[in-house]
Amino acid sequence: MTTRLEHNVAATRYEIFLDDTLAGYADYTERVDGDVKVRDLQHTLTFPEFRGRKVAAQVVEYALKDSREAGFSIVPTCWYVEKFITENPEYADLVA
Repeated sequence: MTTRLEHNVAATRYEIFLDDTLAGYADYTERVDGDVKVRDLQHTLTFPEFRGRKVAAQVVEYALKDSREAGFSIVPTCWYVEKFITENPEYADLVA
């Protein structure tokens, strides 16, 4: 099984594909005020047939890494993103 992670800028979401089938995503809004860049990760979804495969964890980690590289802070509105950051403190510095 192949896994592909993508940042779909047009849809403002991060997507995960398993064998070329969309398995889930994490959507966001963002704001830029001068030098301050913030992404609000609002919702994470894993389609039912892909649950139990750590799909959400993979797409959230990808979103956090990509946001860090792009210089964004994070607002973890989604309960799962907040839980992920709590369980993976190496991302706690991203929280706005």
